[in-house]
Amino acid sequence: MNGCINKTPVFSTKSCAKGQPAFHRHPSENHCWLSGLVLFHFLLSWISLTHGSIMSVESKKTREACCSKLKLFLASLAFVYFAKAFAGAYMKSSITQIERRFDIPSSLIGVIDGSFEMGNLLIIAFVSYFGAKLHRPRLIGIGCLIMAAGSFLVALPHFFQGLYKYETSMSHKAVVNSTETILPCLSNHSMTDADDTLDAETKLECEKAAGSPMWIYVFLGNMLRGIGETPVMPLGISYLDDFSREENTPFYLACIHTVGILGPMFGFMLGSFLSKIYVDTGFVDLDTITITYKDSRWVGAWWLGFIVTGTVVLLSSIPFFFLPKSLPKQGQEQEQIQSKSTELATKTEQEQFLPEETQEKPVKFQEMAKDFMPSLKRLFRNRIYSLIILTSLVAVNGFIGLITFKPKYIEQVYGQSATKAIFLIGILNLPAVALGFITGGFVLKRFKLGIVGAARVSISASLGSFCLLAIQIFIQCDNAEVAGLTMSYQRVPQVSYTPQTLLSQCNGHCFCSVKHWDPVCAYNGMTYASPCLAGCQTSTGMGKEMVFHNCTCINDAGPAANASAVLGQCPRKDDCDIKFKIYMALSVIGSFISACGGTPGYIVLLRSIQPDLKSLALGMQTLIVRTLGGIPPPIYFGALIDRTCLKWGTKHCGGRGACRLYNANAFRVTYLGMITGLYFLANTLWCYLYYSIVKRQKKIALKNQSKENGQESNAVANGHANINIADAEDMGMECTI
Repeated sequence: MNGCINKTPVFSTKSCAKGQPAFHRHPSENHCWLSGLVLFHFLLSWISLTHGSIMSVESKKTREACCSKLKLFLASLAFVYFAKAFAGAYMKSSITQIERRFDIPSSLIGVIDGSFEMGNLLIIAFVSYFGAKLHRPRLIGIGCLIMAAGSFLVALPHFFQGLYKYETSMSHKAVVNSTETILPCLSNHSMTDADDTLDAETKLECEKAAGSPMWIYVFLGNMLRGIGETPVMPLGISYLDDFSREENTPFYLACIHTVGILGPMFGFMLGSFLSKIYVDTGFVDLDTITITYKDSRWVGAWWLGFIVTGTVVLLSSIPFFFLPKSLPKQGQEQEQIQSKSTELATKTEQEQFLPEETQEKPVKFQEMAKDFMPSLKRLFRNRIYSLIILTSLVAVNGFIGLITFKPKYIEQVYGQSATKAIFLIGILNLPAVALGFITGGFVLKRFKLGIVGAARVSISASLGSFCLLAIQIFIQCDNAEVAGLTMSYQRVPQVSYTPQTLLSQCNGHCFCSVKHWDPVCAYNGMTYASPCLAGCQTSTGMGKEMVFHNCTCINDAGPAANASAVLGQCPRKDDCDIKFKIYMALSVIGSFISACGGTPGYIVLLRSIQPDLKSLALGMQTLIVRTLGGIPPPIYFGALIDRTCLKWGTKHCGGRGACRLYNANAFRVTYLGMITGLYFLANTLWCYLYYSIVKRQKKIALKNQSKENGQESNAVANGHANINIADAEDMGMECTI
C-alpha cells in the first residue's frame, strides 16, 4: 500500500517533453509490430493453403469439409505455441531487469527462472496420461487460462513496491539554481560505509519499505505459468498426430514450430523496447534520473510486458473450448463415404441418431489409474526412448544455460547494452531458428526419410552447431578498463581485486566509499567506480548531463590533459565491435544448423514409441527433461557466473545486491566452457542413439524378410526354399530411407 501511495504521478513540462516521447522515439519499431502481425496472419494462411494443395483433386471438396476442424486445431495450436513462446521469451529477456529491480544475485534469478519447470513438474505426468483419455482441446484451453493468470501475477509486485531507488555514491538532485556546484570528493566523507551503522531492526524496516521480498510473487507467477503450459505440448502434438496423415505430421510440426518461433522473436523485441523505458515512467520526473538504459543499474518497465503477454495467452485459449474431443483420421474420409451404405445397414437406429461422441464408452478413473504403472513400465523398456530422453536431457542443460544468460554474456564480454543484446537475439538468432525448423521439416517431406534418415539429419545438425559453438570460445574482448578493478590507477592490468585496490594515493584525501557503484568515464578512456574515487573536485550540469572536473586521478597523460569525466561507463575498444560481429555471425549460423535437426529429432521420438503410449511418452519426456534439464541449469550456471563478479552492488538498506561488473575473460571461459562440454556429451550420446536405431531397424528388416521367405517356402513342395541371412542383412541396412 505504501508503494501505491509513493507512486504519485509527476506532472511537469520538462517531464512531458522528455519522458513521454520515449514511446514514440522510434516509429519504425511500431511499424515492426504491425508488420509482424501481418506476417503471422500470412503464415497461418500459407499453412492452410499448403495443406489444401496436398489433397488430391478428386476428393478435394470432401476433405476440406471433413478436415476443417483439423485445420482449425492446427492454427489454434500454432497460435498457442506462439503465445507461450512469446511469454517465455519475454521472461528470459526480463531476467536482467528483474535481477536489478530486486537486487538479487544470478544464482537466485536462476531459481526464479527454474520455477517454470517446477510448475511443469507438479502435474505433467498426470496430465499426459489422464489427459490423453479426456477432452484434450478443452484441457489445453484451461491451461492457457492458468498461464495468463501466472503472467499477471508476475507483474503484480510493481504495483505494491515503492519507487525504484538505484545505487549512487552521491545525491544527484535537480537544483533550481544551475550555477550551484556539487563537490564529489568532499561530499562523501561523512557517509562512508554508512549502511554498516544500521541496526537489525532498522534494516528490516527498510527492506520491508523497499519491497525486496516481492520477488516471491515473480517466483509463484512463473510457476503458475509452468503449470498452465503443461497440457499444450503432449496433448496438442498427440491430438494432431492421431488425426493427421503420417506423412503430413512432419510438415505440420515444422509449421507449428515455425509459427512458435515467432513468439520468442516478438518476446525479445518487446523486452528490448520496454528495457529502454524507465521502470517508474509516469511516476517520477525523468530529468532527475542520472542513469541511462546503458547503465548496469538501469531497470526498464519489465512489468508492462507481462501484462501484454498475459493478454495474448488469454486470447489463445478461446478456440480450444469449441473443438471436439476427437476427429476422423485424415485420409480415411473418402473410404468412410464409400462404405456409408454398408455402415448404415449395420448400425442400429439409435447409433445413427446419436452423435459419434456420445456413443463412446465413458472411461473410469480407477481403470486409468490401475493401468498407469504397467504403461510406464512398457514405455521405459523401450531402449530407444530411454536413450532419446538421456540425450535430450544433456542437450537441454546446455541450451537452457545458453539462452538464460546470453544477454548478460553479450553485455559483459562485448560491452553491449542489455537492450541491444536482447534486440539482436530476437531479430537475428530467432529468425534463423525458425528457418531451420521449416528447413528440417521440408527435408524430411521432400526426401521421404524414415526414422534412420531423420536421425542422420538430426545428428549432422547437432555436430555442425557444436563445431561453431566451440569456435566462439576463442573470440574474446579485453576486460573493461576500470580503475582499481581490472586496471590499476597507473593503467597496469590487475591480477586480483580487493576492496582496498579501489583506494589510491590520488583519492586518499576524499574519504570515498568503496561499496557504491556510480561509474564515470574519463577522457583518457578509463572508467572509475565513482566520481569520488576519480578524485573529482567540482561538477557542472544536472541529471544525465553532469560533467566532473579537476579529477586528481586522471593525470596519466600529463599536466595538460583534460582531467574531466562524464557519467557512465566508457565504451570498449573499436576492435571489440568487429569481434562481436564475428561472434553474432557464428551464433546465427549455429542457431540455423541446430534448428534443422529439431523436427527430425521429434520424428525420431514419435516413431520410436507405441501409438497408445504416445501422449504418456511425450509427457514423461517433458517431465524428466524439464525437471533435470530445466530447473538445475539456471541455478548452477548462475552460481558459477557469480564467482566471476568483480564489483557487487549495494542494496538501499545495506548488504550485497546485484553484480555490476564481471571479469569478462573468466565469464567467457565459465559460460561457454560449460555449454561446450554439455554439447560434446550430447553429441556422443547421439552417436550411440543412432547406432541403436540402425541396429533395431536391421533386426526388424531381417524379421520381415524371414517371414516373407517362410511364407514362400510353405508354398514350395517338400520345403526346398533357402533363406540367405547375409543378403537379407544387406537389403535391410538401407530399408528405412
